[in-house]
Amino acid sequence: MYVGTQLAARDDDDYRVWAQLGIKHICADPEGKPGTWTLDDLKRLREKVESFGLVLDMIQIPLPSNPIEMATYPDILLAGPERDRQIDAICQLIENLAVAGIPAAKYNLNLIGIPRTPDEPGRGGSMNASFRWDKTDQNAPPGLAGTLSEDENWERIDYFLERVVPVAESNRIRLACHPHDPYTPPGYKGVTRVLGTVEGLKKFVSMRESPYHGLNFCQGTVGEMLDNPREEIDDVIRWFGSRNKIFNLHFRNIRGKKLSFMETFPDEGDMDMARSLRVYKEVGYQYMIMPDHVPTISGRDPQGVAFAFCYGYTTALLQALDAYAG
Repeated sequence: MYVGTQLAARDDDDYRVWAQLGIKHICADPEGKPGTWTLDDLKRLREKVESFGLVLDMIQIPLPSNPIEMATYPDILLAGPERDRQIDAICQLIENLAVAGIPAAKYNLNLIGIPRTPDEPGRGGSMNASFRWDKTDQNAPPGLAGTLSEDENWERIDYFLERVVPVAESNRIRLACHPHDPYTPPGYKGVTRVLGTVEGLKKFVSMRESPYHGLNFCQGTVGEMLDNPREEIDDVIRWFGSRNKIFNLHFRNIRGKKLSFMETFPDEGDMDMARSLRVYKEVGYQYMIMPDHVPTISGRDPQGVAFAFCYGYTTALLQALDAYAG
C-alpha cells in the first residue's frame, strides 16, 4: 500500500510538487466535460502524468458524489429512458481504460449528494465539515429522484451492476464504489440510501460477485455509520479487506459517530489511524491511501498545506509500520 491523491492538479506545478513530496500514485481525470472523454483523451492523460514520474492509478467515472440533479448520466439511477444508453457509455469507458493502460476507476451511486450542516471550528480555528442530524431539515422535500424505497434503490443498483461488472471483469478494470456519505435515516429527502450502512455495503459487494467489483473504502464515511467508530472500525476493515473488496482507500478521520460528527485531521479524530494501517497491512491491502476532505485552514495555500500535512502524516505512519514489521 502507498500514499496517493485524488486532488485535481491546478497546473503542471502541482504534478511536480506531488513528485517532490514523494506522492507517486494519483487518481486524475482527462480535460473536458465528463461523458465526452475518448480513448485518445485517456491516453494523453496517462502519458502526461507519467512525464512527471507519476503513475495514473485510476480515474473517476462520470458517476460522482454530486446530487443527481448535477449528474452526467442521471437516468442510470433514475431508471429513466436513457438508462441503457448511459450504461453503455460507462461500459465503453471501461473498455477504453483497459486499452489506455489505466487499471481502475472509482465511482458513486449517489442521489442526494453529501449532506452536511454548517462547518464547525476545529484545531487552532480551522473550519471542519460536520453533520448534525438535529440541525438538518429532517422533513426536506424529495428532489429529482422523488420518493425511492430501499427495494427500488437496490433494484436500480443491481440493474447497473449486472451490465457493468462483466465488462470490468473481462477487461480487468477494478471498479471501486464509494459508500453513501453520510448515513441518513430511511426516507431522508425521499430516498432510502442503501450504501450508508455496513450491512448495505456487505450486500453490495456480494452482488454480481467479481474480483473487479469492490469499494472505494472511505474510512471517514464508514466511521460515520458506526456508533463507536474507534472500537468498531477494525472489524469492518477486516471484513472487506480479507475478501479483497477494498480497491482504494480514503484515509480520513472523524470526531463523533453516526448522525453527529465533525471531520478532522487524521491525527486528532476518534479513530486510531495508525492502528487502522496495521489492519490494512494485516489483510493484504495493496493500493492507494488517499487523505481526503481536509479541514479549511489559514494561509496563502490553505488546501495545499492541509493536504501536505495529511500526506506527510500518512507517509510517516507507513514508514513506521514497515519498520515495525521489519
